[in-house]
Amino acid sequence: MWAIARTGLRTILRRKLFWGLYAGGVMIFLFFFFGQYLLRYLGSQLGEQAIALSHTPRIEVEPARLLTYFQDTLKINGGGATYRNVIWYEGFLVMIVLALTGAILVGNDFRFGSLPFYLSKPLGRWHYILGKCLAVAVFVNLMTTVFALVLWVEYGLLDDDWTYLTTTWHLVAGILGYGAVLTVFLSLLLVATASWLRRTVPMVMVWAALFVFARGLREMFERLAPDVSAWRLIDMWYDASLVGNWCLGLPQDAGQPATHEAALVLGAVSLACLIYLNRRIRAVEVV
Repeated sequence: MWAIARTGLRTILRRKLFWGLYAGGVMIFLFFFFGQYLLRYLGSQLGEQAIALSHTPRIEVEPARLLTYFQDTLKINGGGATYRNVIWYEGFLVMIVLALTGAILVGNDFRFGSLPFYLSKPLGRWHYILGKCLAVAVFVNLMTTVFALVLWVEYGLLDDDWTYLTTTWHLVAGILGYGAVLTVFLSLLLVATASWLRRTVPMVMVWAALFVFARGLREMFERLAPDVSAWRLIDMWYDASLVGNWCLGLPQDAGQPATHEAALVLGAVSLACLIYLNRRIRAVEVV
């Protein structure tokens, strides 16, 4: 299983496209990293006294209050929304890489007959599936969970007495929970669709339908039937974000589906992928 995971991870890392998109992910991370540092530094330098913008005190600006407004608006305040946004933006790059490498990671084993060779070794069918899912899991967490945890540590170290680190352990659990949801859901979905389609172009088309076209449908349903929240569950990336918001302790917006409904959709899709993979692997003849 570990050998399959290492082989799969090397397959992803050898792609030049991965390193290009990973550089984009690092840029998103650096925006939050230096944004947190800059805003905290400005907060330590600005006083509470208002500054007059004219010779008369009619127009005044409170720098500290203005800075707090920017922190809350940009969601760079060390709250749960900060880490939710990091994982959300990084997740788009993750989906692109998985769609383009899924056929090589899994599909080629079915297309060129490599799977019977794997299964002829002292290796169970579920070991093969877990090995491929583990390779996807490492990549997903490197792009999402690790970046969010580094930002949490950074924000805590910027605090003089480090009280942030000792009082926000629930955010660490939330980040890990959100990462676990994406890991299980995306890894099973990728391995199942790649074993079914096997080629890159169909993979990209199906993933575009699942995560781009479905999002457009959700937004259309929101305009046409704003009172019917169940239509929004058609967007699985949106469902994952709802569960992630719950993990991070963020409040639910008005009109959103219930978190347990989103979790049921993700669970049902993951279970369907498991059932399909079980039948698909069992159909392979071991020489």
